[in-house]
Amino acid sequence: MEKFEVCIRAIIRHQNKILVCYHKEKGYYFFPGGHLNFGESIPKALLREIKEELGIGIKKYSFVGLVDNIYEEDNQRHHEINLVFNVIPDKISEESKEGHIDFVFFDKNRFSKEKILPRALQKAILRWLKNKKIFWVSQIYDKVTSHF
Repeated sequence: MEKFEVCIRAIIRHQNKILVCYHKEKGYYFFPGGHLNFGESIPKALLREIKEELGIGIKKYSFVGLVDNIYEEDNQRHHEINLVFNVIPDKISEESKEGHIDFVFFDKNRFSKEKILPRALQKAILRWLKNKKIFWVSQIYDKVTSHF
């Protein structure tokens, strides 16, 4: 079975640290955000996801990149398009509003060493932090291709 998804991802930074989610059941890190619902605008999806996960609002956001990702999980193939935004929240929080995830801020050193999915997005964010250029990267079954 195959599934196609459009996801909204947030880069939230505080004191030179980057916020990531930890999936308690599956044991991996990923970026805040979630699925775009059919008929929902991208800005509304970004606001909704951050509110649902962290209980906070957004003061400002800007588009920073796109990640094309194909992976397999629980015997299902997924193809997701991740729209990535730099987000300035109305307040800083690490408190999860959803039981299956936790949030943690990683400093740049730990952020670069941990396995954060998709890996292509992790690498693109590290590059973006240096050059602030909009990115497009692809990760097809762990093969990373950058398009800058």
